[in-house]
Amino acid sequence: MQKLLSHMRKAIEEYNMIEEGDKIAVALSGGKDSITLLASLKAMQRFYPKKYDLIAISVHPGFEFFDTNILESACKKFDVPLFIEKSYIKEIVFDIREEKNPCSLCANLRRGILNTAAIREDCNKIALGHNEDDVLETFLLNLFYTGSIHTFAPVSYMDRSKMTLIRPFIYTSEKETRKFIKQNNIEIMPKACPMDGYSKREDMKNLIKTMQLDIPHIKANLYGAIKRNIKEW
Repeated sequence: MQKLLSHMRKAIEEYNMIEEGDKIAVALSGGKDSITLLASLKAMQRFYPKKYDLIAISVHPGFEFFDTNILESACKKFDVPLFIEKSYIKEIVFDIREEKNPCSLCANLRRGILNTAAIREDCNKIALGHNEDDVLETFLLNLFYTGSIHTFAPVSYMDRSKMTLIRPFIYTSEKETRKFIKQNNIEIMPKACPMDGYSKREDMKNLIKTMQLDIPHIKANLYGAIKRNIKEW
């Protein structure tokens, strides 16, 4: 936990993610990253000089095997209020529209539901569990498929909803969150999306792993390129 908190606090303070009196909603999917983020923000809440409130919001996508018991168990363990928002994402994306590349539409629908719930609960910020690996994979996806040098920003303000998105895990690797879950014997949500393991993002993940064999410092090099060439970083 100490290493997780160190990396998370560095990101939070470098990009001024948390202010006194914030009410933060953690977007809880039940995966290793979001549960670890919830645990880390709760742990930091006890000693961080700027006081903030914390809740968890989970968007139920409509799959039968989406186990809300896992979410409830995690929130009970870390003493964080949980709000589960039911949706028709599965029906809209896979049954009605039969999307062949559903990730973008699914993300937009989830984001809308999450924002609505966060506003209802008087939150001013939403914390997302995107980690260091997600940053790099998104960078390569945009570079290869749209020809743009871009990845998601550490902090994003949405004018329409007046909500701020923060990503405290941008300096935290997927390996670290996986290790935390294993060491603490925490149950996580089984992969709920039919696209898990078959997306373009998964291709980028595998590409980086392959490139590391020849270029051991490839991740550090990519991060350097992001910081030098992307304004919001």
